[in-house]
Amino acid sequence: MAEKDQSYVVEMLNITKVFPGIVANDNITLQLRRGEIHALLGENGAGKSTLMSVLFGLYQPEEGEIRMDGKRVEIRDPNDANALHIGMVHQHFKLVECFTVLDNIILGVEPNKLGFLQKKEARKRVLELSERYALKVDPDALVEDITVGMQQRTEILKMLYRDNEILIFDEPTAVLTPQEIHELMQIMKNLAAEGKSILFITHKLNEIMEVSDRCSVLRKGRYIGTVDIADTSKEELSRMMVGRDVKFAVDKSPAQPGETVLQIQGLTVPSKAHHNNAVKNVSFSVRRGEIVCLAGIDGNGQSEFVHALTGLEKASAGKILLCGQDVTHSTIRQRGRAGMGHIPEDRHKHGLVLDFPLEDNLVLQRYMEPPFQKGGFIQREPIRAYARELIEKFDIRSGQGPVTKARSMSGGNQQKAIIAREIDLNRELLIAVQPTRGLDVGAIEYIHSQIVRQRDLGKAVLLVSLELDEVMNLSDRILVMYEGEIVGELDPKETTVEELGLYMAGAKRSRKEGAAS
Repeated sequence: MAEKDQSYVVEMLNITKVFPGIVANDNITLQLRRGEIHALLGENGAGKSTLMSVLFGLYQPEEGEIRMDGKRVEIRDPNDANALHIGMVHQHFKLVECFTVLDNIILGVEPNKLGFLQKKEARKRVLELSERYALKVDPDALVEDITVGMQQRTEILKMLYRDNEILIFDEPTAVLTPQEIHELMQIMKNLAAEGKSILFITHKLNEIMEVSDRCSVLRKGRYIGTVDIADTSKEELSRMMVGRDVKFAVDKSPAQPGETVLQIQGLTVPSKAHHNNAVKNVSFSVRRGEIVCLAGIDGNGQSEFVHALTGLEKASAGKILLCGQDVTHSTIRQRGRAGMGHIPEDRHKHGLVLDFPLEDNLVLQRYMEPPFQKGGFIQREPIRAYARELIEKFDIRSGQGPVTKARSMSGGNQQKAIIAREIDLNRELLIAVQPTRGLDVGAIEYIHSQIVRQRDLGKAVLLVSLELDEVMNLSDRILVMYEGEIVGELDPKETTVEELGLYMAGAKRSRKEGAAS
């Protein structure tokens, strides 16, 4: 290896970080070389994000020290981290929703002259960076109106705008499409070639193999080891991470579709971001005993479609029939009672009440039913017993069990909590939107088996996913959405990833109206 590769730009030595009821980092040492891409791999709740939050100054460790270029440094908060040229893109973005993209990028380092904000130069620089790194954004769009993928790009530009030399990416591809992931991998390689040092938290073994120089593995808060990517394999990494062999293929028998559970007729949903409709005259059905996947590149109307389907937004035309009942104008609770379960795309906004304990989040849709209430009063003991049962059954890791604040749990365990709640409701239709976003291979294997089990129990499953592997492995039928329309219906056994990609990019169309009914 070249000489420069051997010098450590950052060393985290013997870091220990404790939260109530859990040792998140137990004596961990991590060393980052200058100009390398160093992956940090581990299961949900293994302590990866916590370790990076210590480096970024969000947490203070109980023990251990951080050195940069061999000198000990104190990082008391993110301002200290920025002063040391450390930047971080968080798994759950830190953006001000009512601000524009440009305002978010310059927030905290606003250019001014005699106290007056000078946005012209900043705008020019942001556009230059966006061009240079192929991170296309609209600087004037409000963050609340842009897709999750665009928010991701905004976060990366925020980091580049501050001239950061050490870049921490926490699950950066969890919300990106395959094309965007490919671009991001290239961007990361270019950044490393320019001498920037990258710490890359991910669960996706393919990405680690493609882009990383070395990989450090954590398991249950402990350091397992560091390997050179050139000398390892996906199987070896997954074994280090989970402590056992993991199956990468989904085990499922052929579908046995029954009667129609969900019927969508001519659904049209207006867009909040522009004057056109986000969803245009969409019709299809989902039957018992099948997994129908709505695939597409982020921002092609899937989110608006799901919001209209689940009652979060109103459709301007069309009909939604659930188990033969018209629920087009029903409330969210009425749709639930008619047989709809929903694993939402944004677990923080629509999936959990973050400041509630885990046990309350697990009964959000059932607290009004016996035995969880009696005479209008919440019954704590039955709620806690039920929560313990789901925690055990779905392997939800939380420091203080049922009373753990949802906010303090790792992203993957928050996701498991939502999946546990929705599956246990035992409803006729399960709408699963990005169900494995941010989950490790062990958890993905488990969640996929749960979704297939729902299908085999005779439930109808509508999967909405941006992950091509997930779409191909889990679906019985694939519907491709492009610019708010269904442009193709494919059989995963007969199509290829390349053909699917062409439909997703709008280069191919085949669907006749009503073909999926």
